[in-house]
Amino acid sequence: MAERTTVRPKKIRRLQIGVNVLVQIGLVLFLAAMINYLGFQHYRRWDLSRDKKYALSDKTKRFLGTIKNKMRVTVFFAPNNPIGGDVQNLLTEYQYAAKGKIDVENIDPERNLSRAKEIFDKYKVVSDESLLILDYQGRNKTVKASEMAEVDQGNAMFGEQPKIAAFKGEQAITSAMIDLVEGKKNTLGYVLGHKEPPIAENGPVSVLKTFVENENIKFQELNLFEVPAVPGEIKTIFIDGPQYDFSDREMKLLRDFWTKQGRILLLLDPAAKTPKLIAFLNELGVKVNDDRLMAMVRTGIEEVALLQDVQARFLPESPITKRLADARAIFPGGTSSITLQSDRVRTANIKLQPLLQAEKGYWAEADYRSADQTKFQADAAKNPDALHTIAVSIEQGGSGDERVQVNSSRMVVISNALFIQDVALRQGQQALDFISGSVNWLMNREQLIGIAPKVPKTLTFSLDESAFRNVRWLILVLMPLVPAIIGFAVWWQRRA
Repeated sequence: MAERTTVRPKKIRRLQIGVNVLVQIGLVLFLAAMINYLGFQHYRRWDLSRDKKYALSDKTKRFLGTIKNKMRVTVFFAPNNPIGGDVQNLLTEYQYAAKGKIDVENIDPERNLSRAKEIFDKYKVVSDESLLILDYQGRNKTVKASEMAEVDQGNAMFGEQPKIAAFKGEQAITSAMIDLVEGKKNTLGYVLGHKEPPIAENGPVSVLKTFVENENIKFQELNLFEVPAVPGEIKTIFIDGPQYDFSDREMKLLRDFWTKQGRILLLLDPAAKTPKLIAFLNELGVKVNDDRLMAMVRTGIEEVALLQDVQARFLPESPITKRLADARAIFPGGTSSITLQSDRVRTANIKLQPLLQAEKGYWAEADYRSADQTKFQADAAKNPDALHTIAVSIEQGGSGDERVQVNSSRMVVISNALFIQDVALRQGQQALDFISGSVNWLMNREQLIGIAPKVPKTLTFSLDESAFRNVRWLILVLMPLVPAIIGFAVWWQRRA
């Protein structure tokens, strides 16, 4: 008989298995920690909401990139404030865009009384309204909840509750930050004495005045009749639709200001006679033509109407308008065409750049006082594809490279003065953004543009009779039919 051999079972190496398990657990924990660290330090945020309520504008992002020191934001919002959540979400976007340069502290004034009193005493706050306190290098500024939203009170007689008509949080917060970081306000001299619109609180340009002042710019009335020269603190002047021409003395002050690297924003009313101003522009290669831009619009099968309000698009080549590229705006009243004579002034180191162009279909009518509709139709058909410039920037002594800033004289000329008045501005935001871009370019603040308020949009569906018929069939037939088919299939399978 063969001798039986016994096979001994292999010895379980418990220590080796234990070490392997520990190493695996350690690797898993290490990978989890690294993933969390990388996700915390290097991440991206996307606003996928339909109306981009919390998405910051390019202006705010570029401005936050210029902040060199820490900014502290203290939030005093009552829990029942209707915009409290919006403000919190918006401040989170500010913190992300500022890359650690903004600290936010939230204080409930109803629960943390001691901390609230400490902060109120420190910053001398006397308001009981929900607000933010911004602190930067010892300077501070408050932003109230009422400044961050437009509230529609509704009709109480019909039981309507107040609702947020427009959220202006970014506009108010960025404006306050600019005030703190820049410190001293920039001064914009508003020329008076030629029947220009007043800049009073409820004047015809009050919306524009408020909008521009929110960018740390102060309006200062300037009457060239009463001063020996433009005051030194005024680096930019605003001439808004003068109805009378400038005197010889005023023109001398204006030319002296221009030659000393002055900055001018000039809006012309085509109906006003200002030959000396027009001659000054002609010296710089800008010819403002004595015409009106018009278009023929078909209103019926055989009916046409004469349109004198100009729809124009912003051109992308200039730093003033490149962020408004291909957007449209309406210029009401009357608008003249502008001819740029760049070759004639190139030797004087003057650069001309078109900013706005009327849409196709407009023609420049020299005989604009005529009432002959047949003549207008004939003139419209002569050159239907012509493009006409209505705004131009002028720079003398500047650099050809946008990244290089040198002392230069700058001017923006627009052949329409009505588009900035309150009645026109309520039709769209583009005109405000254009003036904001112009003023900031004149002041060497190309990184700043205007911020539009975020208007809540209600999602609505419009169904015609055909759509209603389809919905009816969907509800009454298709929806009951699907479970019926599934039930029949299950019954047939079981029966089989």
